[in-house]
Amino acid sequence: MWEPYKKGFRSYLQLEKSLSDNSVQAYMRDIELLTQFLLEKKTLPAPSEISLKILQSFIKHLAELGMTASSQARIISGLRAFYKYCLLENISPADPTVLLEAPKLKRSLPDVLSFDEIESIISQVDLSKPEGGRNKAILETMYSCGLRVSEVVNLKISHLYLDAGFIRVVGKGDKERLVPVGSSAVKYITIYKKNIRVHTQVQKGNEDFLFVNRRGTRLSRVMIFYIIKEMALKAGIKKIVSPHTFRHSFATHLVEGGADLRAVQEMLGHVSITTTEIYTHLDREFLRKTLENFHPAFKG
Repeated sequence: MWEPYKKGFRSYLQLEKSLSDNSVQAYMRDIELLTQFLLEKKTLPAPSEISLKILQSFIKHLAELGMTASSQARIISGLRAFYKYCLLENISPADPTVLLEAPKLKRSLPDVLSFDEIESIISQVDLSKPEGGRNKAILETMYSCGLRVSEVVNLKISHLYLDAGFIRVVGKGDKERLVPVGSSAVKYITIYKKNIRVHTQVQKGNEDFLFVNRRGTRLSRVMIFYIIKEMALKAGIKKIVSPHTFRHSFATHLVEGGADLRAVQEMLGHVSITTTEIYTHLDREFLRKTLENFHPAFKG
């Protein structure tokens, strides 16, 4: 009964919203969860027959299952997108999500690595192994450019403008941006490309991907997580470290160094400046040092 609605919603997300495959799948999972919940209640009303009360009981059900507040909020976002589509297509005359409240989120900031900690993690890479040269190039690029993990695995050789000091990155919603790349990253990308990657038999369809595994196919996102976790462990870093930690540290170091927030927004590929403000928090210690250095009341 719901299949035409789901099919139409998928097309809307792909064609009108131009979302990535991952984002489309996430939205479709949200709708799948709702229909599963309704079926468990031995009912499957049409979208136009779903009330605010039904949606509230659905969210309550998710909370009782132990779903985090952030996951609940994300699903509510998916429901809102679905009803936006329903209104556009006259599937539903009203939007029951308008008064649907998202759970209060604790805005917890991810751990930030210092420059020395980043250097310590990168220095753990064993360059005597072929994958070591690749991993070094990956980590240097991630910190130099503040890339998302999906942007790293999808980085293409044809998007490298190393002589000019830039790389072209395809971000969320297939939006492209040019990002400056540091000299250290350029050095290790070049070494990897010329001395290591050339000895890998790259599988058909993967020829343009920069970072490949020993089987000659594009690296998975999970592999990047694994590489970073392993190097952080070797470096004795006690913080929670993930690919996003590198991105967050990149942005924080820029802002702490006095970079313009708009420039950081552009490099990170954020649509909204408010997102950049969240990612590039200034920690309390840095704020205190700034006050001590520049505010008359804190001097001497």
